[in-house]
Amino acid sequence: MLQNGDLMHTRLEKQRKNKYDKKYTKTTITVCIVITLVFFAAFAARLVDWQLIHGAEYSELAKSSTSYTVKTDAVRGEILDKNGVGLVVNTTHYKIVVDKLYAEEDLLDTNLLALMNILKITGDGWEDVLPIKITDGVPVYKEDAEDEIKTLLSEDYLSLDENTSAKRCFDELIKRYDIDKTLTLDEQRNLASVHYNMELTNYSNSNPYVFAKDIKRNTVSAVSENTQGVSGIDVQTYLVRSASDPDLAPHILGALGSVTEEEYKSLENSEKEYSLNDSIGKFGIELAFEKQLKGEGGMKIIKRNSDGAIVDTVETVNSKPGSTVYLTLDSKLQKTAVKSLEENIKAAKTEGISQKQAYGKSGYGEDCETGAAVMLSVKDFSVLAAASYPTYDLNKYSEYGDYYVKLSNDKNSPMYNRISVGSFACGSVFKPCVASAALEEKTITKDTEIFCKQEYDYYPTNVVHCMHYHGNENVTGAISQSCNYFFAEVGRLLGIDTMYLYAERFGLGEYTGIEIEESKGTLAGRDSKSWMPGNTVQAAIGQSDNAFTPLQLATYAATLANDGTRLKTHVVSKVTDYERNTVLEDYSTPEVIDDCGISQKNLDIVQNAMLETTQSTDGTAYSMFGNYKVKVAAKTGTAENSGSDHTTFICYAPYDNPEVAVAVVIEHGVKGKYSMQVAKDLLDAYFNLKN
Repeated sequence: MLQNGDLMHTRLEKQRKNKYDKKYTKTTITVCIVITLVFFAAFAARLVDWQLIHGAEYSELAKSSTSYTVKTDAVRGEILDKNGVGLVVNTTHYKIVVDKLYAEEDLLDTNLLALMNILKITGDGWEDVLPIKITDGVPVYKEDAEDEIKTLLSEDYLSLDENTSAKRCFDELIKRYDIDKTLTLDEQRNLASVHYNMELTNYSNSNPYVFAKDIKRNTVSAVSENTQGVSGIDVQTYLVRSASDPDLAPHILGALGSVTEEEYKSLENSEKEYSLNDSIGKFGIELAFEKQLKGEGGMKIIKRNSDGAIVDTVETVNSKPGSTVYLTLDSKLQKTAVKSLEENIKAAKTEGISQKQAYGKSGYGEDCETGAAVMLSVKDFSVLAAASYPTYDLNKYSEYGDYYVKLSNDKNSPMYNRISVGSFACGSVFKPCVASAALEEKTITKDTEIFCKQEYDYYPTNVVHCMHYHGNENVTGAISQSCNYFFAEVGRLLGIDTMYLYAERFGLGEYTGIEIEESKGTLAGRDSKSWMPGNTVQAAIGQSDNAFTPLQLATYAATLANDGTRLKTHVVSKVTDYERNTVLEDYSTPEVIDDCGISQKNLDIVQNAMLETTQSTDGTAYSMFGNYKVKVAAKTGTAENSGSDHTTFICYAPYDNPEVAVAVVIEHGVKGKYSMQVAKDLLDAYFNLKN
């Protein structure tokens, strides 16, 4: 128990402690308040300095100390043939650029006039888009420039009535761009044109203006010499993408076009960034390999100091060029295909016109205008040549230009890809497929004979006419002499279902696997909307609904040559980096798609019959290949359709060790000699190159 004295002492101690705690707390609060007041006083003083004392100075500094982010374009990859020969390449050109970041605005018009004088002397032109000219000292509108005038007068620019005179419009331009009125009218007009185009093209700190492009080398020298020390005007190189031989393979190579709104939406999540101003592959290799070819743009930051001078340029993201795509095409073989196809189509038409005049009726080839030819390598089904006629100039092609309109209005449809999209009645080239199926299904044997009496009338509503009265024919003679009667009967016995199942395995009515756009074609029976038993005999000779692409026919011929193994048809060999040093994607390994299901014994029979087509004096291709330098296995075909008959031809060579297969279709060509001549020209070119 505490005594009274102890209790008193304890109370006194507590009182002293409470006084100390209160004093300590009061001191702490006072110190905090003082510190806070000092902080706010300093901050307020700084604000006074920023806003009141040096406000104008700092405001001007903020305006002039600016960073600009500028996008740099990517270089699109090139397209080469199998030997590295350029098909679509980037060539260096020169342009004069006005860069707003560097240009001295008060001297801009003086410098622009000086540039115009230089280009006038060297003979180059500048980007003149103004639809007004000076005639006899008076501003007048240019003829045939209604759309350009409408744009100039629109609300986006001058916002003038559509009936405004050229003089009034000219005066508004001079006022709008603050052009010196003491200059001559021509000088005023030219400056107005440049400033107007600057506005049209969104000239800004991040978007330099192209004053002139594709200028000559002497202009480059003259401008460089006369603009030394002039800031903001520079001669720059740029790449122009073009086809080296523009009408050689446009249907394969494809073209670029503007990104549509629909495409842009679908590309929003793409690994590669696109803008609505970008170009994108629209068809052909340009479309199929868009991802590899496009490349990636870069980014750089340009900084200016308070005086407006450039103090630093930092490339934050390096641009990456697109990849180089090597095709399997051989440009020399391709030239042969294009030339021969054109020559033989014209020859067929000339003969057709002559015979029409002689006999007074149509159907002799007077309507022959178009066709296609394809050559494949048998070892890997790579496309060595593929031509569609008529062709067109890829460098003139654009989505909306006058040349495009001209092509669109051409009745022969030059832009139509007859190689892999066009499907045509094939005629008798279908017979080796039917023979193979019939042999494998034991519908016939090698020695089975059918008596040809020229008119096959088993189905009175589907009478099949044979070109000759053949008498007894076995499968070898029926193929080499192209007996319709024999195959009509074989087709009836075989049946349409079995027939098209084998045709599918040969690649007829099936996608070949090529990288560009292709049609599946039409396989009679399978793809027909209705079917009658009598249609089968027509299908067996390559008529009825059978319609295949030349690429499918070449694949079919290569499959026969390859002992029934069908590989994936392809036109791309490999993809490398832009400098062509590193292979990024390799397509050289053959890819097996199917086996036709025919025994080697039965294939030997069909292959030998195709050899007899060229080696037997009765063979339908003997006249062209009977004495050829290598043995050729082949099948000729004539297909009925509206107008003159189509002529078709398939072959492979050499017979003993096949290297190449060819298919030719000449629409309304009638005479088989023309399609055979195209194939012979291609074989000549191939074996000459090999040797």
